[in-house]
Amino acid sequence: MRKQLRLSGSGGQGVITAAIILAEAAVAEGKNAVQSQSYGPEARGGASKSEVIIDDDKIFHPHVKAPDFVLAMTQKAADKYYEDLSSDGVLILDDDLVPSTPDFKNIVRVPITKLAVEKVGRALFANIVALGVIAKVTGLVDFDAVKKAVAHRVPPQTVEQNMRALQIGYDSVK
Repeated sequence: MRKQLRLSGSGGQGVITAAIILAEAAVAEGKNAVQSQSYGPEARGGASKSEVIIDDDKIFHPHVKAPDFVLAMTQKAADKYYEDLSSDGVLILDDDLVPSTPDFKNIVRVPITKLAVEKVGRALFANIVALGVIAKVTGLVDFDAVKKAVAHRVPPQTVEQNMRALQIGYDSVK
């Protein structure tokens, strides 16, 4: 059941944190997971990606070669990181920040950042909205496990807002 995911965007969007939370949720369910990350030299605004492999078996090589799912939070990320997506994979796009849709057959478009701003109050929560979308689209990890991992990872004073962001993302996928 090996599944490979790539979460991409720009520095400051929280894709690395979202990937860490997803991996923690998978481990809490008894699955094996590895998470890796890379980002440009800029602290904010540079290219950023994080990859997660989830498997029932041991994971000997932590490098994602052909992701099954790619999240792109910016146009630059979509253009750069979707090309090696497996042919039956799913490309998840932030609808407002990725105006030019790459030529791919399985695409899920959700206004992730817009939902974070309008429904939770700040773009800061876009990564958790995206995590809710990923949880629903992939079905790899039980939603309750994702909720627990979010509550464990975020600052205590933001748990309620993060739970709202997670649910909004989850519910936004039809």
